[in-house]
Amino acid sequence: MAYNGFAIDEYLDAEKVTEQLDELIKKPIYSVKPKALKNYCEKYFDAKCAKSKEMISEAKQVIPGGVQHNLAFNYPFPIVITKAEGNKLYDLDGNWYYDLLQAGGPTIIGSNDPVVRDAVIDLLNTCGPSTGLFHEYEYKLAKKISDCVPSVDKFRMLGSGTEACMCALRVARLKTGKKNVLKMGGAYHGWSDQMAYGMRIPGTKGLQSPGVPSFVFKHTDEFFPNDLEDLEKKLKRNEFIGGTAAVYIEPIGPESGTRPVSKEFVKGCEFLAHKYGALFVCDEVVSGFRIGLSGAQGYFGVDPDLTIFGKIIAGGYPGAGGVGGHDDCMAYLGAGLDAGGKKVTKAMCGGTMAATPISCVAGYTVISEIEKRNACEVAGRMGDRLTKGLQELIKKYNLPFVAFNTGSVCHLDSVGTMHFKIDWNKPWTIPGVLSETSKRKAEMQHMGAAYMAEGVITLAGSRLYTSAAYTEADIDDVLRRFENVFANCGKL
Repeated sequence: MAYNGFAIDEYLDAEKVTEQLDELIKKPIYSVKPKALKNYCEKYFDAKCAKSKEMISEAKQVIPGGVQHNLAFNYPFPIVITKAEGNKLYDLDGNWYYDLLQAGGPTIIGSNDPVVRDAVIDLLNTCGPSTGLFHEYEYKLAKKISDCVPSVDKFRMLGSGTEACMCALRVARLKTGKKNVLKMGGAYHGWSDQMAYGMRIPGTKGLQSPGVPSFVFKHTDEFFPNDLEDLEKKLKRNEFIGGTAAVYIEPIGPESGTRPVSKEFVKGCEFLAHKYGALFVCDEVVSGFRIGLSGAQGYFGVDPDLTIFGKIIAGGYPGAGGVGGHDDCMAYLGAGLDAGGKKVTKAMCGGTMAATPISCVAGYTVISEIEKRNACEVAGRMGDRLTKGLQELIKKYNLPFVAFNTGSVCHLDSVGTMHFKIDWNKPWTIPGVLSETSKRKAEMQHMGAAYMAEGVITLAGSRLYTSAAYTEADIDDVLRRFENVFANCGKL
């Protein structure tokens, strides 16, 4: 399927990429050399980002850690952004950067797009950001999503992807009458108590969820990515302990494709979920309206019972979350009748600031502009160009790094932090895995700092989102900046 409106020309070979990542974590750590890192810190961050440093120092007096969002934690200190435009971000000190963070993914047509901004300003001049009552754009947004995504008969707006994941599980339990949920190990389905399980790397169970009592996970378990045998084993076991209400996956792989999966795996998850009477839930918080207008599910040819939306559906504005799905599932959010005329119980679900006029008008306008501009394909082409260029640079500098992409969701893995796994059959290895991933996470931060000093902002130094605001010339300039960092990398 060569593009055809999707972000993907040729789907990656998940097995081959996995083998490359397997080799990466066996090797010593390669990263930006200490001398070069010290130079970046002194000559760029200390010398050119003094106002950011001062403001963050003051912010720490009233904000835990100095920032309000995890994406903003950066080494050696967070940068204060004052302006966003197209594919660039500008900081308090007047420096500009290529934006490969994209607020975590939602700005696929570019940051602060003028068409979207004008629609929002018009709304603010007439209605205001919120009324607590129905607004016409609630309908327009839901209709637009339903028209684009075949599996979505109805759509319910919420405040975030985390809320949407919680809501979908409640619907699944009511619909199936079953208790348990299975999620793909390493996948991120928000930070609610029951779903904060098996985070970041497969096998972690509750180890990465401090503050959540272990009993909360009584009905939650994970299965290994790209392993249908493991999924079916867990589904069979659950038959004896209350059944499985839902199987959750990120269709492009856990943590936005950090650990890639095959097309066969995605379709196999759908088959097995239904074989055991569970709902098949696709978390498209990142991939929805980025891989294609019909989401990753449209590309893979699957028909989830429920879909989790976030980020893009509010166009980068607040209130980015929602659940869409088949009529017989969505009936549980309406306190009415199901498709067969049977009265159903309404799932507990709320949110005073969900579906505000400002989030709905922004979301509707963004999706409309994505469609008009063929933004998914354009961004995907830029992702392919960036990934190919990174692979050539890795080879040129003889580094063990691994670069791969699923359309406009690109990965540059220098240390393999999230490719480790925990095997509870060998519990004595767990401390070593946690220690090694901590060391490698620190080097991800150092690489991210080096990229930022060269004028490129990434997500955690390893994930890169391209947008339709990029040109080929922009991508080539980005690659020159990455090369400056690679030239200063070596074995630690």
